[in-house]
Formats: sequence, structure tokens, C-alpha cells
Amino acid sequence: MVKKSQEYIVKIDTLNHQAQGIARIDGFVVFVDNVLIDEVVKIKIEEAKKEYAKAKLVEILEKSPYRKDPECPYYDFCGGCHLMHAKYQHQLKLKKLLVEDAFRRIGKLSPKINDVIGMENPFRYRNKTALPVGGDYKNPQIGFYKKMTHDVVPIDYCLIQHKFCDDVIKGMKELIKKHKIEVYDERKHQGVLRHIVVRNSFAFDEMMLILVCTKVPENLEAIKNDILDRFTKIKSFFVNLNPKRTNVILGEENILIWGSSTIKDKIGNLTFEISSKSFFQVNSMQTEVLYSQVVKYLRNIDAEIVFDVYSGIGTISMFVAPFCKKVYAIEIVEDAVEDAKKSSKNNNISNIEFICGSAEIEIPRLMKSGIIPQAVILDPPRSGCEKELLESLIEHKIPNIIYVSCNPSTLARDSNILCSNGYEVVEVQPVDMFPQTFHVECVALFKKREE
Repeated sequence: MVKKSQEYIVKIDTLNHQAQGIARIDGFVVFVDNVLIDEVVKIKIEEAKKEYAKAKLVEILEKSPYRKDPECPYYDFCGGCHLMHAKYQHQLKLKKLLVEDAFRRIGKLSPKINDVIGMENPFRYRNKTALPVGGDYKNPQIGFYKKMTHDVVPIDYCLIQHKFCDDVIKGMKELIKKHKIEVYDERKHQGVLRHIVVRNSFAFDEMMLILVCTKVPENLEAIKNDILDRFTKIKSFFVNLNPKRTNVILGEENILIWGSSTIKDKIGNLTFEISSKSFFQVNSMQTEVLYSQVVKYLRNIDAEIVFDVYSGIGTISMFVAPFCKKVYAIEIVEDAVEDAKKSSKNNNISNIEFICGSAEIEIPRLMKSGIIPQAVILDPPRSGCEKELLESLIEHKIPNIIYVSCNPSTLARDSNILCSNGYEVVEVQPVDMFPQTFHVECVALFKKREE
């Protein structure tokens, strides 16, 4: 029986979907962070449950040839990155293994999975970050949460964020002290400043700053003036009000304090207007790679009519529009649809019809009116597609489905549903949108089998 606080020597068999090492002690599964496959390590059990245990790495006895020292001094404490102890090319191989494992274990499938497309420079790629604030106004702490906790790990910089973010961390610490901004205490549900959200444009050197607060801070005018003096790239400054006792970062009310309500960024040759609540891929450079894969599949299909489901602010719709006769972009969030219409107009794209509504209602309506797509593009949230949507695609015998996923587990689950109902997976192309982490994006092509 594995016991808490006991030390063991184990060999790491493989990694799970969160890049934790899996070892076995007399057949009993133990999860260990910051290890690599085939390493022999000494561990200390921190938590022992009926089915598994969690352990802390004490010492590496036989080191993997793919191990390296993490570049970040906060890596052992911060929960933001998970694979910085592995050489980058090995990270890509591990992510392919994670995708293969998800399809085999959850999807009960073994499709063709290509090698992961990585980045030339796997650092400083993120265009958005949400920084929790801890401590108090005398000693503010800005950083990220320690893994599996809400304890803030204070940092001075982050190697996967835009460099503007480093300036915000340093500058906001000073402004919190100067203006005695009351820091939110999650346990007591007291205080004002909860998070600092930063959105950066790599293409236009623009920044949006959002202070997430329980109420409008005192001395807001003075705070605003200091922010504008301090951050010269700022184009948009909001206060977002979130008075609820919740883990959700942004509240419902946004107050534009200064500047434009949007910033601009580019994917390929396309320019997009991004508002404070818009979903926009956090890695603009790799998004072009990801969407180019969608275009590749579409061109092979030679699709004239395309439905883009979960279309958000229309990024995929606009990227594929030059290669189709007509795109019908379906999105349930009204603000996102309005942003998409503006960006489409700004990019002089006229062959997209933006529809605000749920896909399981809109797809049957469009097809009943005689609009039959040769392909449907899906780009759902991490939770995957609604079962009703998949049933609708199956019922209407959509010939080609291109599925863009940020979660291999739900992609594999939904693949099982499609493949159990007349479809086959032609191939899966993983793209590394999130270097140094266990996250990986995939584009999968499904074809309807001939009856």
C-alpha cells in the first residue's frame, strides 16, 4: 500500500494528458510532475487516494537525454507552463503522443496523425494574459497561480508573454502602491483589484489594459493619467466590474475609461478588431499556420459552400473566404458577430453571411432553404461540440467536416461519435499553439463514408 510522505524509486512509463509522468508501484498508479519518459527518479508521496497517488519529484537518478534546465526562474512554482524541462523538439514529440493516446483511449480510433508543427522561436508568443493580483497595496503581488491553487506566485516577467506584459507587471506594482489600490482577497471576498488583463497586438504594437475590479477604484482619474504616462503603447483602457464570488475572471459590465473600444491585430494579411471580451487565438503567428491547414483541406475538397460553426469574430471565415464561393458563419454570441461584420468590411470581404444563432437550429434552416454545404468547419470551445450539433451534421449527411480543436480529449470523444455514424478520420494535423505547456491544437478532416 502506497503511503503519504513515503519515498520511492520509480521509472516513468509515460505521460498523461496533462504532461504528468505516470509511474507504477506494484501496479498502483502514481502521477509525478516535471519528469520525462524512461527517467528513473526518487519521489515522495504527497497525496494517496484509492485509485492513484500524487508525488513530488525529489531526485533524478537516471536523466532523460531530452531534459534541459528550464529558462524560467519561476517554473518550479508557477502553474502556467508544464514542459519547459524538455527540449523543444521533444516537446513536439510528446504532444503527438498525447494526441495519439487521446484518440486510442477515448476515441477508440487510430487515425493518421501527422507530426506536430512547431515554432521557430517557442517563447514570447502570447498576445493575451490574465494576471491575478495578491498581497496588499503595500506589497502587491502580480503573477500567476501556483499549480492547483489560487496562491499567487509573484513574477517580474514571463517568457511566453509579449514583452509589453513585463512592463505592465512592473508598472502596475508601482501604481498600486502609489494610489493605495485595495487588492482583492478571494478568501474574505473583500477588496477591489482582482486581475489585470493585458491584450497585445504583435502586428500594430497596440495594447489593451483591463483592470478587473469589484467596484470602480477610487482616484480613477489619477490612476488613468499615470497608466497613460507609463504605458505608451496603450490604445484601450477598461475597468471591468466583477463583484461576484466566482472563479470567472471577467464580469458582465465593461467600462471604457480611455481610448478605443478595440485594438487591431493581424492573421496573415487580414486585420481584425479585437474587443475586450472577443475570443482571439493567443498565438497570432501559429494561428496563421493552423488556419492554413484548414485552407489546405478545403482546397483538396474543392468546396464552394462552407458553414463555419462557432465562428466567433470570424477569423476562420475570413481566412477561408477567398477559397470558397460562399461562407455562412454561425455564432451564438451577438457581440462576436458584430465584431466579425466590422472586420469583414474592413478587409473588403463580401462573400460571408454572418448569422447569430445556435448551429443546431441554423444548419437545418439553411439546408431546408436549399443551401447545401460541401464542408462544415467546427471550432468549438475546450468542452467540444454539443451532441445535438453532431447529430444534426450526421442527420444531414454533411460530406466533409473540418474540426479545429484545442482539446485532444474532446476531439477524440467527438471523433468517436462521428466515426460511429458513417464518417472516417482522413488525418489529424497537430499544431503547437502553446509551447512550454501540455496544450496542443489540432485540425482533423472527416469524410462521410460512401453508403
